[in-house]
Amino acid sequence: MNNLFMQNFARWREQKAYQQIVDALPYVKLMGVTMTEDADGDLRFSLPFAARNLGNTVLPALHGGLIGGFLESAAMIYLMWHREAPEAPKIIDFSLDYLRPGRPQTLFARCEITKQGKRVAHVLIEAWQDDERKPVAVARAHFLLNS
Repeated sequence: MNNLFMQNFARWREQKAYQQIVDALPYVKLMGVTMTEDADGDLRFSLPFAARNLGNTVLPALHGGLIGGFLESAAMIYLMWHREAPEAPKIIDFSLDYLRPGRPQTLFARCEITKQGKRVAHVLIEAWQDDERKPVAVARAHFLLNS
C-alpha cells in the first residue's frame, strides 16, 4: 500500500468513511465486506451472504478461503485503524481454525490487538453468524510494523 493510500486512510478513519476504505481495497470490495462500529465504538466487519461465496453447495457452506480472506482483511484494517503510522503493516503469519461450517448467511467478525510492540503486532480475529458465543472460525495474525 502506497503513501497516498495511507494518507487517504488516515482521512477516512477520521471521517469514519467505512465505504471509502472498502472501495479502496479491491479484494475487500470484491468479497462485499462492510464495516461499522458497535455500541462501544469498536469496528465490526460483515460479509453479507452471496451465492458466489459458497464452497460446498451440498451442505451448503461458505468457502473456507473466503472466510480466511475475510478474517485476514479484517485484521489488517483493524490494525491500521488503531495505529497512527504512515506505513501499512505487513502480514508475517496467519493461523486459522475452522470451528463449524459457515452457513449461507452473513458472517460477522471482530478483532482484538493483543500485543503491539515496536516491530510486531498480534491480532486475534473471531467470526460468527447467529450467535457470538458460537464462532465459525477464529484466527491469529502477526504483522510486521514499520514504525
